[in-house]
Amino acid sequence: MGSVKEYFSNLGSGIASLVKGMQVTGKEFITPKITEQYPDNRDNLPVADRFRAILTLKYDDEGNHKCIACGTCERVCPNGTITLDTKMVETWDGKKKKKLDKYIYDLGSCTFCQLCVTNCPTDALEFSNDFEQAVFTRGKLVKQLNYLPEKEEPKPTPEQIAKMQAEKEAKIAAAKAAAAAKKAAAAGEAPAAPKAAEAPELDEKAKKALAAAAGDPEKEAKIRAALEKAAKLKAQKAAAAPSADAPKSDN
Repeated sequence: MGSVKEYFSNLGSGIASLVKGMQVTGKEFITPKITEQYPDNRDNLPVADRFRAILTLKYDDEGNHKCIACGTCERVCPNGTITLDTKMVETWDGKKKKKLDKYIYDLGSCTFCQLCVTNCPTDALEFSNDFEQAVFTRGKLVKQLNYLPEKEEPKPTPEQIAKMQAEKEAKIAAAKAAAAAKKAAAAGEAPAAPKAAEAPELDEKAKKALAAAAGDPEKEAKIRAALEKAAKLKAQKAAAAPSADAPKSDN
């Protein structure tokens, strides 16, 4: 009697389990399908915005990027995925400037940690969600991110050229005045008696230098000090020179 009762008990639990399984199966019959028909739906395939596929260099509408070749991304990369080749160029004002030559990125060794993106000081990098990066050889995973040709340095305007020339002449004048003052001090010449403060007569170069320094009080003060020093030195030399009318001594 006990075996018959156990038989029907097991039969009931088996039927209940079968019904439960059929419920799950029946629910899947009416659930909308989520299978992606890739690559047939490649054009409208939904990809999450946060998905990281490949590092890219940002370019604006005019073909310019923000990378300043500082090397921060190269230093923070944990496994040497990024390599920067830089070059030095000369700007129109004669200064040296470091620029990006080649931005090399190895997708095959990238861990997509995004440290390069978060540490970039100019926000020049981002990860795209273009996941179609399959290739046949590992060498093709090494990419140059700056794919557009670099533009030449902008040419200076006539106003910038004039300002640069005036600043150059002002520096030369100040250097000459300082050298003359140093030479006079070495020769032991006595300083001339102070005269009433008079504005020294300005030549064309001095006027241009002061015009270029307009708006910069510190630079203008330095130029005026140099001009005053040059005027004093000229007066000292004139006072020390023997007068043509002075009587000569007879020996």
